[in-house]
Amino acid sequence: MNNRGKNQLRIIGGEWKRRMLPFADIEGLRPTPDRVRETLFNWLMWDVQNAKVLDLCAGSGALSFEALSRGARHVIMVEPNATQAKFLKDNITLLKAENCQLKVQTAQQALSSLNEQFDLVFLDPPYSLNLWNELAEKVDPLLANDALIYVEADCPLHQLNLPTTWQLQKQAKAGVVQAGLFKKI
Repeated sequence: MNNRGKNQLRIIGGEWKRRMLPFADIEGLRPTPDRVRETLFNWLMWDVQNAKVLDLCAGSGALSFEALSRGARHVIMVEPNATQAKFLKDNITLLKAENCQLKVQTAQQALSSLNEQFDLVFLDPPYSLNLWNELAEKVDPLLANDALIYVEADCPLHQLNLPTTWQLQKQAKAGVVQAGLFKKI
């Protein structure tokens, strides 16, 4: 099941540009496509440097590792699947990413124990679980003033019932992927 050669993601930019990182072969695990990631980090060009980042549904770690590669100050990844968490731990060690912390628990568990403010949040839950609204409501108090929130879904973003204090800044679509960057106002 853990075919290390087959499941790899490529870091697009920054310090670790072109590095390939393995991830587990788990049903439903889908790294943010390269094209969408490139668009997102173009949007974040001036905002990721020195940001405190929370990746609520880390999965392959694509968004977290990309943020770290581009100068994020600190990243907290949340991943409940123990098999995938082992890949994330190995990749953190491989990259010597000392400013990265991994919580092996559900996003809900992590949110109930966090009490810090984040500049950037990645909200990209497994589509089948429909967790956008629940996680958005729980993460909202942890957002710093003017924090940015990246949301990825398989349906139009206006259908997700996100907090009214989140203002859509930019959006993109690639295949089934609907991506939006929101700002806490």
